[in-house]
Amino acid sequence: MNNFWKIFAVGAIALGLSACNTVEGFGEDVEKVGSEIEESAESKQ
Repeated sequence: MNNFWKIFAVGAIALGLSACNTVEGFGEDVEKVGSEIEESAESKQ
């Protein structure tokens, strides 16, 4: 059972890293979400 959690952890890390290839890509994703939230807030005013 202990090996299961090791394999699961490695798989989860690999999946997380493949979702965002670089730190720069992650920053762009966060910036895009922030811009969309800001635009939404401005349109509500």
